Amino acid sequence: MTEVVATNQTILVVGGGISGMTAALEAAECGKEVVLIEKNAALGGRVSQLYRYFPKLCHPTCGLEINQRRVKQNKRIRILTLAEVTGITGSPGDYTASVKISPRYVNENCTACGDCGNAVEAMVDDAFNYNLGKVKAAYLPSKMSYPQRYVIDPSIIGTADADKAKAACKYGAVDLDMQEESVQIKAGAVVWATGWKPYDANKIQPYGYDRFDNVITSVEFERLSDPNGPTGGKILRPSDGKEAKNVAFIQCAGSRDENHLRHCSRICCMASLKQTHYMREAFGDEGKSTIYYIDIRAIDRFEDFYQKVQADANVKFIKSKVAKIVADKEGNPVLHGVDTEGYHRYANAHDLVVLAVGMEPSVTAANIPAEIVSDASGFIEQDQANGAIFGAGCAANPLDVNRSVQSATASALRAIQVINRVARAEG
Repeated sequence: MTEVVATNQTILVVGGGISGMTAALEAAECGKEVVLIEKNAALGGRVSQLYRYFPKLCHPTCGLEINQRRVKQNKRIRILTLAEVTGITGSPGDYTASVKISPRYVNENCTACGDCGNAVEAMVDDAFNYNLGKVKAAYLPSKMSYPQRYVIDPSIIGTADADKAKAACKYGAVDLDMQEESVQIKAGAVVWATGWKPYDANKIQPYGYDRFDNVITSVEFERLSDPNGPTGGKILRPSDGKEAKNVAFIQCAGSRDENHLRHCSRICCMASLKQTHYMREAFGDEGKSTIYYIDIRAIDRFEDFYQKVQADANVKFIKSKVAKIVADKEGNPVLHGVDTEGYHRYANAHDLVVLAVGMEPSVTAANIPAEIVSDASGFIEQDQANGAIFGAGCAANPLDVNRSVQSATASALRAIQVINRVARAEG
C-alpha cells in the first residue's frame, strides 16, 4: 500500500514533464514539501522524446539530466509515477486530491539490469517512439528514464511470459501481484502541469495521414532522426524502408484553422526549421527540404536561426497552404496547391511528408477534476476563480521549452505564496 504523508502546507504538482519538474524543484528548493504526480512510468514528458532543442541544437539530455539529479537529491520531493488525479475537492489552502496509481509490476528492488526484458517474448507498441516500432513487454521506457525501473505491460499479466520475467529477476523486483491503488493527498496549492499532445493528424483528411504511409507527423520525424529512435537515427520511409532524401514539411497542419485548432502553437515553425538540419546531417548535399508555409513565426533570438536556414541552398520555401496530398504509383506523396508568390499551381512529389501538427493540452481544463477557467482551446487561464490551482507550461499555453520553464517557475511562486499564507495563519 502506497502511503503519502501530506498536509495543507504541501504543494501538489500534477505532471512530471519539464514544467512539472521545474515547478516541483523551485518549490522544494524554497523549503516546501512537494508531491509530484506523473501518469507515465517515468518523468521527462515530451522533452525526453526530442532529439534536439532549437535554436542551439543541443540534446535535451543536458537539461533533463540536471533536473533529474536535482530531483534525486531533494528529499522534499516525493514522486508517484503511473498515477493520475481523479478528483480535487476543497479550497485554497485546504485541498484533497484523489489519486489512482496503476501497477508497474516491478518494485524498488529493480536495478534496470534488463533480464526480465530478455526473458519475455511478447512485443507491445513502443509509446516512447510514438508507436513507430515495438518493444518487449517488459521494458525501460527510455535510456533517460527516472525512476530507472522497468515496467511490465499489463497485457502479459497472467501469461507464461510474465512468469518468465519473474523467474529471470535475481533481485525479487518483479511483483505480479501488484494491484491498482487509490490514495488521498492533502495540499494547500496545486500546480497543474500536464503538458501537451500533438493534434490528431487523422482529422486533417486532405493530407491523408490515415491513408499514406509516407505522411508522418513532426513528432514522429523527431524520433526517426534520433540515434536512440526506432531506426537508429536513419531517416527512412515507413512504406518501404528507403532513405527519405527529399522531404516536405507542411506548416500549420491543423493549426490556425477554424475546422481544427484555431490557435498558433508557436513551436511548429521553429521545429521544422530545426528538422531541416537533421536532413543535412543525415544526407549532406543530397538531403533536400521543402517547407510549405503560411508565414514563418520566428521572433527575437529565433530570427537568426531562421536566416541561417534560409541561406541553406538545400532548403526551399514555398508560401502556400497545401490543398491536398495524393500518392503516385511508387508511393511518393504528391502535394497539390498554389504558390502564392507568383500564383502558379504545383504538383510536387516528395519521398516523405512531415506534418507540423499543433499543440493542444493533454488534459483540457474541462477534463480537470476541479472547476477551472479556460480559453477556447482548453488551456488553463490565470484566473482568481481557479483558487490555488495554477496552470503551468503547456497546460496553460502553447510554449517552447524555455518559456515552459519560465511559466512553471511563476506557477511555483504563486503556489509558495499560498503555502506561506497558510503557514502564517496556522502559526
